[in-house]
Amino acid sequence: MTDMKILLVAILVALPALAADHAPAVASARAACGPDNVKFNVSLSGVQPPAQPERGKALVYVVEQYDRPGNELGKPTVRVGLDGSWVGANRSTSYLFFSVEPGEHHLCSDWQSIPRTIVPLQPSLAILTAEPDKTYYFRARVIEHSLSLWTLDLELVNSDEGRLLVETSPLSGYSLKK
Repeated sequence: MTDMKILLVAILVALPALAADHAPAVASARAACGPDNVKFNVSLSGVQPPAQPERGKALVYVVEQYDRPGNELGKPTVRVGLDGSWVGANRSTSYLFFSVEPGEHHLCSDWQSIPRTIVPLQPSLAILTAEPDKTYYFRARVIEHSLSLWTLDLELVNSDEGRLLVETSPLSGYSLKK
């Protein structure tokens, strides 16, 4: 056997083992999200005054930012997860907020409204080390690169940018779909 054939056989033999090693990492990363079968109805209300953190807890805002031209159809619904449970959802450009205990938390922003069989989509993840009585702002940016390539980017933004996003976006009202 030539060296090239030996190398090819070695790669083919190693691929299943590499895939098996990679699968647990993906599963544990998605653990910040909630169960895939949980879906939300989302309605938008007007701009609301900012909330204040509960005493001894941190306040987290997540603003979905979607800059697709208004004359195009479709506005994605993006679920927001914390430590393995969904806390709510945003649709189009809107925000939600929730309180968290101090400490490390794992946030997830994941697609609800676009079937993964049509466009392969990944959640976006972030880690938050929350301090008591502080407010944190995250932007879940929906980016459409083409009809078949969309990405979701969950990022911590500074408080000035966060307050501006909240003050210029409607509040999401959400309920579980039955």
